[in-house]
Order: sequence, then C-alpha cells, then structure tokens
Amino acid sequence: MTSKNPKIPALNRKVMTNPVHFLAFGFGSGLAPFAPGTFGTLMAIPLYLLLQTQSLPIYLAILAVVCVVGVWICDKSSALLGVHDHSGIVWDEFAGFFVTMIAAPAGWLWIVIGFALFRLFDIWKPWPISILDKKVEGGLGIMIDDIVAGIYALVCLQVIYYISTHI
Repeated sequence: MTSKNPKIPALNRKVMTNPVHFLAFGFGSGLAPFAPGTFGTLMAIPLYLLLQTQSLPIYLAILAVVCVVGVWICDKSSALLGVHDHSGIVWDEFAGFFVTMIAAPAGWLWIVIGFALFRLFDIWKPWPISILDKKVEGGLGIMIDDIVAGIYALVCLQVIYYISTHI
C-alpha cells in the first residue's frame, strides 16, 4: 500500500458513488483540494449541532458507534484505494471532533474553540499521538490518533471553560 495522497484516477467519482468512500471521505469534504482534514472537521460541525441536543449517555453511545464503525469504514476505504490513510479520509476527523465536544458548553464560541483545539492537536500530533500515527496500522491506526487528539482537545476545552467561569 502507498501512503497519504497519491493521484488516484477518477477519485471524485469513486468517492461520490461508493458508500464506503462517501462516508470515509466525510460526505465528499475530504475531496477538498487543500487541508482536507480541516474541511472534514468543518463538515462535522452540522452533525455535532444535531448531536449536542442529546443527553450525555446517548451522545456517548453515538460517539462509540461513530468510532467503532469508523475503524471499519476507514480500513475498507483505505484498502479499496490501496492507500494507507489517504489524506482525503476524514471520518477520523468527525470522530475526533465529536470526542472534543463531549459535554462542551453551549454556543458557537465553544464550537470554534473546540474546532481550533482539535485541529491544533491533530496537526501538531504531540506524544503519544505521533507514535500512534506512525505505528498503528489499518482502520484503527487511521482513527486512533484523531481520537487521542480529540481527548487532548476535550481536556483543554473543559479547562478553558472552567477557568473562564471561575475568574
């Protein structure tokens, strides 16, 4: 398997006609010509707006499904393309952003802060995210670094909220 973002003939058509690729590529957002991870995270925001109205147990159950199914979706899409972790595969960004936003305060300010924190950790990849990104293979490898980046962003978001309400 090749890595990241090789030219794949008729990729747009493949993504838009194959349900696995369509999901893995974030409903087409991963086809953005630059920064597909950022566009994928942006595409996650409308879905988050639907999810945020759910109780915490239901939100966590949906998140668990997104993560477990995401391992399969990312693995299958990657295998079909013959590319491990193609940059257009952004289902992992959906999962990571949803992790970031667990029990997030209401309002656009917190969505923007959560978005920025998640993108920061997803791009920066501090320890152990960088190790997970390099060492874990398959769908789990595609998903796990973004889930951990989401955990880092979640902790930071909650700390910022706590500080902002107690000062």
